[in-house]
Amino acid sequence: MTLFWRVFVINAGVLVLATLALALSPATVSADLRVIEAVVLAVGVLVLIGLNVILLRRVFAPLERLTALMRRVDPMAPGQRIPDGDASPEVQELSRAFNEMLDRLERERRDSGARALAAMEDERLRIARELHDEVGQTLTALVLQLETVGRQAPRELVEPLAEVRETARGSVEEVREIAHGLCPEALADFGLRAALATLGSTFAERAGVRVRSRLAPQFPELDREAELAIYRVAQESLTNVARHAWAHCVELELERRDGTLVLRVRDDGVGVDGAEIAALADGPGSGIRGMRERALLVGGRLEIHRATPRGTEVRLTVPVTAP
Repeated sequence: MTLFWRVFVINAGVLVLATLALALSPATVSADLRVIEAVVLAVGVLVLIGLNVILLRRVFAPLERLTALMRRVDPMAPGQRIPDGDASPEVQELSRAFNEMLDRLERERRDSGARALAAMEDERLRIARELHDEVGQTLTALVLQLETVGRQAPRELVEPLAEVRETARGSVEEVREIAHGLCPEALADFGLRAALATLGSTFAERAGVRVRSRLAPQFPELDREAELAIYRVAQESLTNVARHAWAHCVELELERRDGTLVLRVRDDGVGVDGAEIAALADGPGSGIRGMRERALLVGGRLEIHRATPRGTEVRLTVPVTAP
C-alpha cells in the first residue's frame, strides 16, 4: 500500500470510529451547549487526535530513520545503509535510491582517493630521486672540493674549512634521510616487516625516543597499496609522536589477528582526546586525514584514541586473505 493510501485509510478509520462513537454512545449535544457536553467533546477530540498521531507516526517512522541516517552519514566511515523494512513503497524506493547514491559516492571516493594517493606517491618518488641525484650529488661534490681546498689552504683556514666541510657532509646525510623517507627503498627491496623495523630504529635515533618494535615474523603477502598504507600510517604516527606527544617510549606493533593485520602505534606522551583528534584532523600538518584516506583505500579501519594510563594509540586494521 502506498503512503498516500496508508494515510487515507488511517484518517478514514479514525473518522469512522468517531462517527460510530457518536452514533452508539448515549452522549448528546443540546442546542445550548452545556459544560459537561463541552468537556466530553473536548476529550473525544483529544482522543481522536492522539490516536491519529500514534498511527501516523508508525507510517512516517521509516522517513524519520532515513532523515536521521542522512544527517549522520560520515564519508570517512563508509558502509552505513538504511534497511527497507516494512515501509511503504515510496519510502522503500527512496531508501534504495539513497543507498545506491551512497554506493556511488563511496566508489567514486575510493577511486579518486586511489588516484590522488598514487599521484602523491609518484611525486614523492620524483622528489626523492631529484634530491638524491641532484642535490645529494652536488653536496657530495662540494664536500670533495672542500677537502681538496683544505689540503692546499693556509694553516689559519684549515679549521674553518673543516667546519664547513662537516656541515656540508651533514647536509648530505640529511638529504639522504629525507629522500629515504619520501621513497622507502626498504619497503620495495626487503618487504613490510624490514621497512617497519628500519623506520622504528631510524625514528629512535633521530627523535631520541625509545621504540619497542614487535613485528609478526610471518603474515600473508599483501599488495602494494596495503603495504604502502600500513607503512605510511606508521610513519605519520611516529611523526605526530615527535611533533606533539612529548613521549619517552613508543610501541610499534604489527600482528595478525582474526583474518586481519593490525598495526598499533602507542606512545606514553601527553595524549589527546576526541575533540583534539578532530581538531588535528581538520588542521594542517597532522596527517590524520591522509591516514584515514589510506585506510579507506585498502578497506581498513583507522582508530585513534587516548591510551591508558596516558599517551595516544593509533590502530590500523587491514583485512587480509589466508595464504
